[in-house]
Amino acid sequence: MHITSIVLQVILGLGFIMFGLMKFGAKQMVQEFQRYGYSKGFRIFTGLIELIGAAGMIVGIWNPQFAALAGILLAATMIGGIITHIRLKDPGKNLGAPFILLILSVVVAIMNLNFLV
Repeated sequence: MHITSIVLQVILGLGFIMFGLMKFGAKQMVQEFQRYGYSKGFRIFTGLIELIGAAGMIVGIWNPQFAALAGILLAATMIGGIITHIRLKDPGKNLGAPFILLILSVVVAIMNLNFLV
């Protein structure tokens, strides 16, 4: 089961590095956050949270407490993303990615939660 967690952590870590960096100015993210009605500061904050979560996933390969905490942080972030899409009445296809990332983040958190206690 440890190998499964590491594979998921690498996938989430690399993915959230990409997603987090995009929040710092990729045209698509700038437009999306404007459509959501969120400020530039909130977009940057979201990017930082995603980068912190990504770092926690990667560091969590060697220190499982970080993976558990990063999983919780990223799951909370994805819940916020899902709520945003629902609030805007976006089509269901827009919920796919945040929902999958939510599930994977929760799985990593649960797999590493015993190291928190």
